[in-house]
Amino acid sequence: MTGGVLNEAYQRFHRTGPEWGEDQLTNHGPMAVEVMIRRGYADQVDGWVDRYTRRLDPLPPPSDRITDDTWAEALGAGRRLGDWTAYFTDRVAEEPWRDVLARWWPRLLPGIAAGTTHGVIRVGHVVRALLAGAENEQSLAELAHGLAFWATRYQPVPGADPAVTGPPAASAGAAFDALPRIPHQRGRVADRFGQLSRMDGWPRAVATLDATTDPERALTDLVTAATLSYLRHGHASPVLLVHTATAPNAVLHTLPALPRELWAPSAAAVWAASAAIHAGWAPADAAPRAILPTPPGGPDAVAEAVDQAIAHGDEHVIKFTDTAVEVYCRTGHLDALAAASRSAALITP
Repeated sequence: MTGGVLNEAYQRFHRTGPEWGEDQLTNHGPMAVEVMIRRGYADQVDGWVDRYTRRLDPLPPPSDRITDDTWAEALGAGRRLGDWTAYFTDRVAEEPWRDVLARWWPRLLPGIAAGTTHGVIRVGHVVRALLAGAENEQSLAELAHGLAFWATRYQPVPGADPAVTGPPAASAGAAFDALPRIPHQRGRVADRFGQLSRMDGWPRAVATLDATTDPERALTDLVTAATLSYLRHGHASPVLLVHTATAPNAVLHTLPALPRELWAPSAAAVWAASAAIHAGWAPADAAPRAILPTPPGGPDAVAEAVDQAIAHGDEHVIKFTDTAVEVYCRTGHLDALAAASRSAALITP
């Protein structure tokens, strides 16, 4: 990890908020540059950040102090972003970051759908950097910003009931394939998520993935299934559907920093979030195989996939390709690289 470049990028992004524009689009900058540097493209980060930061809004200042006694009432309060950022900045300055994460992860986990999972994804990327040795003032500040975004946009997955049980699916792929779709796949996140709690079979559908027996394996299989599903279903919502894979991958990379007792609930929570996004945006009918990219192969396949993503430049393509490459390296499944190519074709540079 090229620490100086990452630190400078983090400093620049910490002057900006986690969302921008009237539609409250998510600032993916810190996540994308972590991928670029880890994948060996540190020399392109400054130019990418120059272009990306032009669209961003400034970070709002704090207005009302959050304390250890008042934090619960501030969860999900969008106007408290500055307050949450100040709160977590103080926490990581005063305590070991692993202690802060271990205490706040279970508090935030029920709201894992925050920012359509961007809260947990941002935290996952910086935790990966911290675990790789990039522990310094800037990376700790990035953890504070990620946790603050998650707390500000805290949002549970509607209708996901941990008390509901059912026969587990044979695999994560089978669990994905069995997911129902909301009746009306249109409108904003609130419109689509709001339909989930009114679907009779939704709680049982979410209960089909066994996340308790082997949480790490469940997450690994979920990332693979979601990546391969994107190849067939991503055309319906190319940007939103990448998060069915990148969110569980962020949790997977965070596991080593978490107490073991949090692994199973983490896997269950992110499966519910991925399933909700799939139910809300993925079409029931898969794209015909004939129109899908031919899976690349050969010794340079990974390098070519990452080169394609960096040249494309879109933050979603960069992050999803990073996940897809990990799936390919773990499984040898060429369709993972085809899914990365599919995202580059579907998402406007």
